[in-house]
Amino acid sequence: MTAHTALHSLPLFPLGSVLFPQGLLSLRVFEVRYLDMIRKCERTGAPFGVVALQAGSEVRKAGAAAEQLHAVGTLARIVQLQQPQPGLLQLQCEGTQRFRMQDHRQLPHGLWVADVQMLPADAAVPIPDHLLATAQALAQVLMQLHARSTDADHARLPSAEQMGDCGWVANRWTELLPLPVSIKQQLMALDSPLVRLELVADVLERSGIGNSQGTAPGSPPAAH
Repeated sequence: MTAHTALHSLPLFPLGSVLFPQGLLSLRVFEVRYLDMIRKCERTGAPFGVVALQAGSEVRKAGAAAEQLHAVGTLARIVQLQQPQPGLLQLQCEGTQRFRMQDHRQLPHGLWVADVQMLPADAAVPIPDHLLATAQALAQVLMQLHARSTDADHARLPSAEQMGDCGWVANRWTELLPLPVSIKQQLMALDSPLVRLELVADVLERSGIGNSQGTAPGSPPAAH
C-alpha cells in the first residue's frame, strides 16, 4: 500500500492507547459494534484502523463524554483470533501503516468509519553513534521482557536490522515508556524517525533509564 493510497469507510477501533507500525496489540472484544467488524476483517483479510481517543471511553457507557478521535492512526491487521466464549473475541493485531483521517463519521450502531489517506512509511535511517546507547538499552529491556513474560506481545525478539533502525527503536521505546497518550500520539505522528528517536532519548536521559543498564521501565503495557 503506497503513501498516496486512500481508503474509504475504513472501520475504526478507538482506544486509550497508541498503536505504532510493527507494534503488537492484544485486544478483548465484546461490544457488538466491534464483534461484527472484527469477524468481517478476519474473514476478508482487510485491516481496520486503530486511533487514540482524545476524549470519551473505549467502552460505550451511559452518560459518558462523546468520543473524540485523534486524526492520525495506524492500520491493524489481525494475526491471531480466538473465541473463548460466545460474545467474546480475543485477538492479536500488528500495526502496519499510518494514516490521516480526511473525514470520519459514526454509524447508527456506534461503529466509527473514516475516509483516510495513507502516510509514508518511515525511511530506513541508521542509528547515529550518539544514539547507540538508546538502542542497546532497548535490546536489554526486550530481552528481559521476553524472558519473564507470557504475554504474546513480547514473544518475539528483534532482528539486528530492526535494532539498527531509528524508527523501529523509537517506536518500541515509546510503546514501553509510561508517557501520556497525547505524547505518544505526537511521537507516532512525526514524519522524521530520527527526530522521534532524539526525543525518546531525551526522555530516557531525564528519567535515568538510559543509564540504568537497560532496566525495564515498569510493567509491560496492559492488553486491551
